[in-house]
Amino acid sequence: MELMRAYGSAALQLLSQPFYYVSCLIMVLAYIHRTRTERSLFHVRLHVWPLQLLRAAGWGLLAGAAVSVAAAFVGVMLTPDTVLWLWGTAAVLALLRVRYLCFAYSVGVLGLLQTASGMLSLDESGGAVGQAAQSLAALDIPGLLLLVAGLHAAEALLVRRDSAQLASPLYLEGKRGKLIGGYSLQGFWPVPLLLLVPAAGGSAVLPWTPLLGGDAWEGGWTVLALPVIVGFADLALSSLPKQQARLASRRLLLYSGALAVLALAAAYASPLIPVAALAALGLHESLALLGEFLQRRQPPRFVHDERGLCILGIVPGAPAEEMGLEAGEVLHKVNGQRVRTKEELYDALHENPAFCKLEVINLEGQIKFVQRARFAGEHHQLGVLLAPDEDSGYYAAKPHLSLLSLLRRNRTARRSSGGEGAAM
Repeated sequence: MELMRAYGSAALQLLSQPFYYVSCLIMVLAYIHRTRTERSLFHVRLHVWPLQLLRAAGWGLLAGAAVSVAAAFVGVMLTPDTVLWLWGTAAVLALLRVRYLCFAYSVGVLGLLQTASGMLSLDESGGAVGQAAQSLAALDIPGLLLLVAGLHAAEALLVRRDSAQLASPLYLEGKRGKLIGGYSLQGFWPVPLLLLVPAAGGSAVLPWTPLLGGDAWEGGWTVLALPVIVGFADLALSSLPKQQARLASRRLLLYSGALAVLALAAAYASPLIPVAALAALGLHESLALLGEFLQRRQPPRFVHDERGLCILGIVPGAPAEEMGLEAGEVLHKVNGQRVRTKEELYDALHENPAFCKLEVINLEGQIKFVQRARFAGEHHQLGVLLAPDEDSGYYAAKPHLSLLSLLRRNRTARRSSGGEGAAM
């Protein structure tokens, strides 16, 4: 009951922390930006951002509960100063790119700063510099790295679970300036953490001994709230979004495991702290760069070929969704006519205004036949988003955003030669 009361008090404390609302605001800006990009490129609304926000908040709450329970047996040394260091560093890094808001970068940077401060003996300096160095030296970097490892394990499960909601179709500039279709995989989850921490003069001794902290737990304990935002960003150019999300999920789990091992080693051998901090930074950045490099190196998936028109996406609620069409499939024939251009598709659809019969090459390379009656007043003739061609006039300007660009509400797309993309 004492634990229950402490966790309940910390939950109320979380609602009074501005960082929790800051994380929600960043999520709102990111989702609104994605909606604007989709409207600029395709003139349709593919995602409803308020529903996405509620969904992300629900899954983030469950992830936070799971990580908080696991952290109670780890024993992270958290103080109010630690919260300020983490969020202050994350805010500075997010000015460069939103994905740097991840605590893997914050803790990695703080670990390296702590090491550099100790080597320079800044904690012995006077004034504000000395006070900041002493506060920095008190940070439990190994414990924080273990917490980051747990958050990335939760992120891996969220990415795998929510892969369909993360995907947003894009036109991107490929090799030699040619436009290609692809998907931006981006998601944010607010993860409220309630962390059991040692505190002198706190509650009674715990009935178990956490992994880290040792004698510090003999003086009592308390529960502190730490709002966290978990973010994920990737590109799917040569593979389907679900395939790329599953691959990214496996990579995140490997990263989580490697970081946990290094953090435990650093907890018992302090000279390894800078090694673990550098790994938190380097491995995480390598995951992001490697994924995009491999995607751009392989042949693009969403381009037209001699078989017909490649489907980049499906408009929700449109006839194409009812017929079971999927992104990555190829429109081979429409009403018995071969289609290789948008103009040929448009003409074929008007061959029979009351009925639509399609021959589609599915994801396995097999022909499938689908058909449906067409009704007057339907907003879309078919409801498919096609991969770009030479007449497509807009492409995503910045797949990787900074916090400043979100706040400035900058343009989400750039004009190329020709017309604009739209739903057919």
